[in-house]
Amino acid sequence: MRDLYEVLGVDRQANASDLKKAYYKLAKQFHPDHNPNDKAAEDKFKEASAAYQILSDDDQRARYDRFGFDGLRGSNGGGAGFSNVDDIFSAFGDLFGDFFGGRASGGRRQARGADLRLDLSLTFAEAVWGTTKEVNVTRDVGCATCKATGAAPGSKSESCGTCKGKGQVVHAQGFFMVQTTCPHCRGSGQQIKDPCTDCRGRGTRPETSTLSVSVPSGVDDGQTLRLAGKGEAIAGGAAGHLYVVLHVQGDERFKRDNEDVLTEIPVSFIKAALGGEIEIYTLEDSCNGTATVKLEPGTQPGDVLVRRGQGIPRVGEAGRGDQVIQFKVEIPKKLTTRQEELMRALAEELGENVKEKRGLFGRKKS
Repeated sequence: MRDLYEVLGVDRQANASDLKKAYYKLAKQFHPDHNPNDKAAEDKFKEASAAYQILSDDDQRARYDRFGFDGLRGSNGGGAGFSNVDDIFSAFGDLFGDFFGGRASGGRRQARGADLRLDLSLTFAEAVWGTTKEVNVTRDVGCATCKATGAAPGSKSESCGTCKGKGQVVHAQGFFMVQTTCPHCRGSGQQIKDPCTDCRGRGTRPETSTLSVSVPSGVDDGQTLRLAGKGEAIAGGAAGHLYVVLHVQGDERFKRDNEDVLTEIPVSFIKAALGGEIEIYTLEDSCNGTATVKLEPGTQPGDVLVRRGQGIPRVGEAGRGDQVIQFKVEIPKKLTTRQEELMRALAEELGENVKEKRGLFGRKKS
């Protein structure tokens, strides 16, 4: 095990306020809501919580300072340990309140409903400029009959006899005392003796509803939006969150690179040599805009023109990326007799040694 002070990033003279600030910083960094499906972050979250649980207790801290982890054997509390993140929320709910997904009181974290995922398809233009989408979501919502309590109208829930209303139980695991969510009340701290007949004591019922999803400008494929409180409801607790995963369709006219966008424009070799004006595609008018740009004489294949600030809007920030115009010089595969004569005259003028066009057996073609 790592030194507990090292885990929190504080020295041994740290006071209670220092410990709390250090833990709060780490908890925010490795919080499961900020790192979904990240086992490494969850382990860091548990490690920091276990360290803070010991060092924030004066008696356990004194024993640890004097004897290390061996000093925690047999102490009141016996050390620290958490089997899952819900137990951490239960232990430190008052410290973070809403940050952990629900308000806490009496040292118990309010339970929170399950999170939901929704996949949403967007056109390239919708991702660039933002849009609002109406989506249908089937989820558990609070039962109107019992007002999401799960108890029949006129009756009340009672304090759970197993955890005495704390929502958590403590049991020994080696020389650690491990806190886990109460298996009987599932962390609510309450038991229902007379359940609601409409929801059968669940406090929730399934419902399909239409939600409005506001997509900001500049989003990219694979990004996720969080709609707080739009997930599953739970009796006596806060609703979970709805996570909307975005899937953006491509557009052959534009190739995206973060906030920059590349547009390839074909130009004839004559125009590339002589220069002039050329029309290009732009992101304006829902990605159907056009603009006229100057083509410099002697433009080479692959040359680029950068239009500053004409790219993808930055999500949540001012400004846009750039639009990079890359010129693709096209060489004709076939020439008319007159065109070939003119090209050979030009080649002679430029001093180019161009072989005459000959047939399969070396004869000059007329």
